[in-house]
Amino acid sequence: MKALVYQNQTISLTERKKPEIISPRDAIVKVALSSICTSDLHIIRGFVPQAKDGIILGHEFVGEVVETGSEITNLKVGDRVCANCETFCGECYFCKKGFINNCINGGWELGCKIDGCQAEYVRVPFADTGLTKLPDNVTYENALFVGDILSSGYFGAEMCEIQRGDYIAIIGAGPVGLCSMACARTFNPGKIIAIDIDEFRLNLALKLGLADFVFNPQQCDIEKEIKKLTENRGADSVIEAAGGKNTFETAWKIARPNAIVGVVAMYEENQILPLPEMYGKNLTFKTGGVDAVHCKKLLEMISKGIINTDFLITHTFQLDEIEKAYKFFEAKSDNCLKTAINY
Repeated sequence: MKALVYQNQTISLTERKKPEIISPRDAIVKVALSSICTSDLHIIRGFVPQAKDGIILGHEFVGEVVETGSEITNLKVGDRVCANCETFCGECYFCKKGFINNCINGGWELGCKIDGCQAEYVRVPFADTGLTKLPDNVTYENALFVGDILSSGYFGAEMCEIQRGDYIAIIGAGPVGLCSMACARTFNPGKIIAIDIDEFRLNLALKLGLADFVFNPQQCDIEKEIKKLTENRGADSVIEAAGGKNTFETAWKIARPNAIVGVVAMYEENQILPLPEMYGKNLTFKTGGVDAVHCKKLLEMISKGIINTDFLITHTFQLDEIEKAYKFFEAKSDNCLKTAINY
């Protein structure tokens, strides 16, 4: 089969053997659509030390089950499924607490430690927990982002403990930020404020009703603008979904005292937390890899029309064009948000 392989900070489309069942809780999925994630770029740039040379990249996909292990009882051949970006056993201490990102038998494995989905077929360990069947009225395109960036958006909103009427600031209007806005909206906040330096993405957030206010930090003083909106308090909670040079600093500065700052961004450099400067602000920081435990719930929301992420697919490529797609996505060419790779 054709597969995109990572080796020494480079990628190449090559021939690989079709995966086989190894464990009784495995499933083999024929990939229908996959996407490229910013974390794939982090791997290629060498900022993910746990990533193994020679692996097939990718963790964001949907497809059809073509084979199951002997212990899989909740899936059958022919089922259309989306995949959780985390591999988790469901039985260890962390899984039972809902902290599946830290599963002692899994974690972020697909496309990092083991072969991922940017291939015609993929083996999914612990498929009984990591794959979710699609409702009949949900297409592959509808479900493509459920197991990763949409789950990350929900994770960010959930971390922030949003209350009805809250003013929520979301830094970054890229795919994860836009998903964060869509998910935050389901918690009935007062207003959602989007912050980015990309005018196209800010205008899109307004057009789609994902944000009520948008600000570009290159054109205004973000702290002052948010205080104007909030009677000089600051945002009730902040989701940092950008991972830019100064975005972490912006996050804690625009938060009101006693606010929650939820960080779903990945950084390529260490961030500074100036405790003397923020002493007395009494902020709560929550950060980390997504605990994507709400895939079924998110699919139900999509099925009911509560959430729709189809707009994120701005460009489609064939598998033979995947190296071109990576360059296109990384450069944000033609206002690219997300790519869909057809198999």
